[in-house]
Amino acid sequence: MKRSIVYAVFLSLCASGVSSQTPVSFIPYQEAKPIVEALSEIAPLEIRDATPSLREQVWNAWVIKRDREIRKRLSLGDADSVINFLLFGTSFTAAPRLTGAQLKVLTDELEGRPMPAVSSVHRVLEQRTEDLIRGAVSPGSNERLDFVRKTMEANGIRFTEKDALTKAAFFLYENEKRVLREQQGYAQALAEAKSLNDATEEFAEVSKLYKDRGLSLDTSLPPNFAIEAALKDMLQKQLVGPNVVKRIGIIGPGLDFTDKQEGFDFYPVQTVQPFAVVDSLLRLGLSDPKDLDVDILDLSPRVLRHVERIAAAGAKGQGYVLQIPMDRNRNWQPELVTFWQSLGDRIGSPVTPIAAPSAMNSVVTRAFRVQARLASRMKAVNVNVVLQKAASASPERGYDLLIATNVFVYYETFEQCLALANIAAMLKPGGYLLTNNLLLELPGTMMQSQGHTVSNYYSNQEGGDTIVRYKRR
Repeated sequence: MKRSIVYAVFLSLCASGVSSQTPVSFIPYQEAKPIVEALSEIAPLEIRDATPSLREQVWNAWVIKRDREIRKRLSLGDADSVINFLLFGTSFTAAPRLTGAQLKVLTDELEGRPMPAVSSVHRVLEQRTEDLIRGAVSPGSNERLDFVRKTMEANGIRFTEKDALTKAAFFLYENEKRVLREQQGYAQALAEAKSLNDATEEFAEVSKLYKDRGLSLDTSLPPNFAIEAALKDMLQKQLVGPNVVKRIGIIGPGLDFTDKQEGFDFYPVQTVQPFAVVDSLLRLGLSDPKDLDVDILDLSPRVLRHVERIAAAGAKGQGYVLQIPMDRNRNWQPELVTFWQSLGDRIGSPVTPIAAPSAMNSVVTRAFRVQARLASRMKAVNVNVVLQKAASASPERGYDLLIATNVFVYYETFEQCLALANIAAMLKPGGYLLTNNLLLELPGTMMQSQGHTVSNYYSNQEGGDTIVRYKRR
């Protein structure tokens, strides 16, 4: 018994983060044991092989080790963001953004299928590479270029050394090849999932598509439209009522850094989802702004620091400005356009947006300033929800609602089940998790799916999300 108490204290200390005053702890073995036993074939080998008397001790060591491994995946995700910035950014170069057709040329070249247009694509990419490295050498006040420099430095590139520029170019080239190969692999995996001819099986496979990928923070607007549609559906089905959502947690909200589809880099780095969810809750009458607490649950130091700055500025009376772009060439569904037009009207006031570069004439932007008092209520909680949970004083003080879009897709089934157990522990009885991933419900789990809502984003019906709602029993 004494050993268990010592381990519990040790785990709690290891789980605590400088960004959070909320108590955080690792999932104890007794809570994980049903999952380990039900999924024994895919549970970690060292836990399966441990004798019953040592299994709890082995578990305590494993969760600490695994938490470190998961957090290390952030560095590879950072490299992914740098490559997206290289291919599609506009703030550091006058060279055009790469198109889907040009990326296919590069992918075909990697696969040994040379294309006639490869030389012209290489010229564009070489120019963008030179410009990005030049920007990383002297980033000035450009937050994204400073991030590129720090990412390169974390990978052993010292800009004070003579061969730094060569190393930087090689770093970009190697990661560009990796990202293109990974994207090709994901496309093949999606095709294989579709070939199952079973919508549920396809959803389950897609829901763990990035289990071996770095943890990327890049995000986009449309999933927030899907969340509002799911909340509206729940209200119509009387699953929730007026002003019942008082405490919410946004798991892994991400940062709008740059992205090949919905994100751009002509405005400051921002986080959108916490404010979009609050806006939706107020629009639907599900929350009262005076009683609403918002926690950001994340393991990324970048996200946590960003949220802390938002809250600190809000406490000084400074609202948070959000730029909301729309690319008219993306052919958004009318409902998504309406969402874009109304976003922010319950939590802020319009301000003059930052105009898109002239070369991006299909992009229009709205902007609004979030009320300072709402910004000040954002709290950063350093927690890895796969292995950890943020504690509350009592079950009644748990979360009414947790949101996690494009989060569990980075984990395989065993770790998704651990995450679901931690989420159950953080929710109030009757509270909900909304996610666009299909999670396995083991017998005896405290979480049960309560249906789903499908949202299409584009007029060609090729993009969208299914939001599944899970309720704590």
